[in-house]
Amino acid sequence: MDRRTLLKSLGTGAVLHAAAPAIVRGAEVGDVVAGEGRRPGPVRLHRNEAALGPSAGVLAAIRDASANATSRYAGAEAAALCDALAAAHRVSRDEIVLGCGSSEILRMAAAAFAHRGKNIVVPLPSFDPFTDAAVATGAEAIAVWLTSIHAHDLDAMRAKVTADTALVYVCNPNNPTGTLTGRRDLERFIERLPSTTHVLVDEAYHHYAAAAPDYVSFIDRPIGDRRVIVTRTFSAIYGLAGLRVGYAVAAPDVANRLRAQELSEGVGALASIAAAAALGDVEHVRRSARLNADARQEFVNQANARMHRTIDSHANFVMLDTVRPAAHVVEHFRTNDMLIGGPVPGFPKHVRVSIGSADDMRAFWRVWDLMPRRMTM
Repeated sequence: MDRRTLLKSLGTGAVLHAAAPAIVRGAEVGDVVAGEGRRPGPVRLHRNEAALGPSAGVLAAIRDASANATSRYAGAEAAALCDALAAAHRVSRDEIVLGCGSSEILRMAAAAFAHRGKNIVVPLPSFDPFTDAAVATGAEAIAVWLTSIHAHDLDAMRAKVTADTALVYVCNPNNPTGTLTGRRDLERFIERLPSTTHVLVDEAYHHYAAAAPDYVSFIDRPIGDRRVIVTRTFSAIYGLAGLRVGYAVAAPDVANRLRAQELSEGVGALASIAAAAALGDVEHVRRSARLNADARQEFVNQANARMHRTIDSHANFVMLDTVRPAAHVVEHFRTNDMLIGGPVPGFPKHVRVSIGSADDMRAFWRVWDLMPRRMTM
C-alpha cells in the first residue's frame, strides 16, 4: 500500500485532515517557508531555539536598558542576576556561577577538573561541547552508548569510572535524543561513584521536562552532595540564545573552582538585565512549556500519519526516523531554505528537528513531502 492509499484508508476526520501531507509545488515552498513577517534567512530548526522567544516584559526591559547597558561592562547587573538566581533556587549567593551560556559553564568545569592523566565519562550521543572542552585539556573521553530506550546506561558508565575519572557528564533531558534518565537511578549512580569524581548534570531543557513523572531537577531537589554541579541556560525556554547567559549551581568550594576559569567580563550588562527579567516571568515560562508540549505532540502525529517513528522527547526538539540516510534528508531541507539537525552518532537515519512556530512546522512538513519518493518510503 503506497502512502496516498494508506492516508485515504485512515479516513477523513479532523486529525487526519490536519496530518495529511499537503501537495506543494517547488515554487511555493519559498513562500511557505518565508511566511508573513519572517526574519530573512532559512527557517532554523537545528539549534533548539525557543519558538515563542522572550516575553514582552523581557523585551521591554532590554529596550529600557539598552541606552546605558550596551556601553558598559556588567557589574551591579551581573551581581543582581546572581542574587535573583540564588533567591529563586533557595541557595546562597556563593553557590551561583554565571557563564556565557551553559556551554561556557561546561568549558569552565572541564578546565577546572580535567587535565592530562584524567578522564571523563560521557553518554553517546549527547551534547558534544563538554567532551570537546575536556579533550582540549588533555583528558581522555570515555563514551558509553545510550540504552535501547535511549536513556543513560548508568551501569555501563559506572563500569568505566576509575580513580582517574574527574567528571561524569549527565545530560537530562538528553540532547540530541530528548530522552530522560530516571531521578532515582541517577541518585543510586551518584552514590556509587568514587568520592573524587564530580558529576556534571546538564539541565538545559529542564522546563520542558518538569511535568514528567520520573524527572526531578537536582536544583529543585538537591541531594546534598558537593560533587554535583548542575547547569542551566537562558538560551532555551527563556528565548535568550542570542544574549548567551547560563549558570551553574554548585557547592561553594566547587563554585570557586569554576569561577577561576571564567572569562573576564563574560556576561554583559544587557544580558544580565534580560536574564533577570526572564527569570521573573514565570507565566511566560509556563506558557512556552505548554505550547511546546502541544506542538511536539502535533509533530509526532504528523510523523505517524506518514508512517515514520519518533523518539519520545521531553525537550523542544524531536528525533525523527527518516528511514533513509539523514545526510540526504538534511541536504534536501537545506536546499529548500530550512535547517535541521543531523546526522547524529549512532543514528545515521535520524534527524533532530527543533519545535518551531506553527508556520515553521507546517513548512517543515511541506518541505518533507517534496522529497523524492525513494527518499521517504
